Amino acid sequence: MQINRITPILLLSLGIGMSSSMSWANSVTDAPDNPADTEPNHSGLLDQIPRLIDATPTILPEQSDEAIVPSMTETENNSWADKRQKGIREWADRTAHKIDNWFGKTDPDQPANATLRIILDNSWDKYETYEIKPRIRGKIKLPTLEQKLSLVFGDDSLDNELDTNAAITNENLDNTRDKNLDIRRTRENNSSFALRWSEFADGLPFDTDLDLGVRSGDDIYARAKISRDWTMENDFSFHAEQIYRYGLQSENYLRTNLELIHARPNQAFFSNQLSLTYADEQEDDLTWDNYTFRQHQFFQENRFNYGIYTGGYLEDKDLHLNRWGPYVSWRQPFLREWFFVQADLNYLNDDRLNRSHYLGALVRMEAIF
Repeated sequence: MQINRITPILLLSLGIGMSSSMSWANSVTDAPDNPADTEPNHSGLLDQIPRLIDATPTILPEQSDEAIVPSMTETENNSWADKRQKGIREWADRTAHKIDNWFGKTDPDQPANATLRIILDNSWDKYETYEIKPRIRGKIKLPTLEQKLSLVFGDDSLDNELDTNAAITNENLDNTRDKNLDIRRTRENNSSFALRWSEFADGLPFDTDLDLGVRSGDDIYARAKISRDWTMENDFSFHAEQIYRYGLQSENYLRTNLELIHARPNQAFFSNQLSLTYADEQEDDLTWDNYTFRQHQFFQENRFNYGIYTGGYLEDKDLHLNRWGPYVSWRQPFLREWFFVQADLNYLNDDRLNRSHYLGALVRMEAIF
């Protein structure tokens, strides 16, 4: 355990997360005593963003929340795939109810339930060629335990990402060289199992999660996550979350996620997502990834965004920009309400590996139960 090394990194990440959070939060304007006598003064740097957006012409369609696929209740008995999806969904809920019953008398008005994501990530570029990474993530809520405890299992790295993650990402190690599908590594990445205690401390000004479990087969770990949202003036909002995990084998893992959004009702929004990651298992002192993008929704559950990615690392107190370039991402339900397809294209370089800009493509197929 590298105490001397993790301490400054922990303080840096906590400082960035909390100081950024407080600085954005301080932008929230208190209501004046006499609103009629007070006019908003939007002259700061952030206020230039909506002005630039308003001045930019667009040929894209307007925002819409119209459904393009039939609802799950309409299709659940139609085809073999629909019946299988319904069967797995009902089996998961029955299993959740049985587990919940172990801890006390169940309430019919608040039954236990389970959610399950099955993901198949495909990626290609001319250097790494083609890779397939199956991923699974599930959660079983246990209402008999005061709505605070749940079981989570599968690829725990999915919980380290923002819920609104701008693109397909995967912080797990790449497949073994010359293997399009690495069965052993896939099994290890999807073998996490933990008991999660949410909102374990009443009265705190942020949301909390505390996990205790095992990952990668035999790495016993504890994980804590705190997060908070702030509403700011001039249609801005800010989200911050801090994650710390310690495993007996993987040791220290620390991640800060920050997101600044400018969003108006029924309009495309502008966002910046920044993540900072320290891990004893990684080579660099610290890595960072940043997405600056505009996002549209043309129909229900659709997401179309485009922007600039930048990423790099901290080494010997020097900050390095390693990769940057444009990217575009499209996600939508396909044929069914419970099945999604996402396609990403990017044009990035890699200074560390002496690679100039090259095209990369990622496709995610995701079934939700």
